Amino acid sequence: MTDSPRLPEGYEITTDPARIDAERVHRWLSTDAYWALGRSREKQDRAIEGSLNFGVHDTLSGEQVAYARVITDRATFAWLCDVYVDPSVRGKGVGTALVAAVREELRPCGVKRIMLATHDAHEVYARLGFRPLERPDQWMALTEG
Repeated sequence: MTDSPRLPEGYEITTDPARIDAERVHRWLSTDAYWALGRSREKQDRAIEGSLNFGVHDTLSGEQVAYARVITDRATFAWLCDVYVDPSVRGKGVGTALVAAVREELRPCGVKRIMLATHDAHEVYARLGFRPLERPDQWMALTEG
């Protein structure tokens, strides 16, 4: 496992649900994230309510600049999803530090497996220790709709 990347100066990460800008997160995901295009605000709000949420905020303006959520039992398993970094701060290491913070938040819980799916960010996640499934033929999914 690699060392935890540092968040660039001027940003902070929080898991405080009161600091998540649900309207902004919905706009980002429903209009600009290939996996969530068209997702309703109601569905996004339910997802936020049922998840461990991470927000990255600009410390001067207080504006949220990135988001990730985790579905977990905080014991054995976690699913990392909806990782989004505002285009204005991409390339600064915000996303990498955000995912590292997720990993570090779950480590004391003893979670041994954090899963995710990505279409285009394999290298980012690989730098943080994620790797393809060793036996993908053992995994299945029930998808509806």
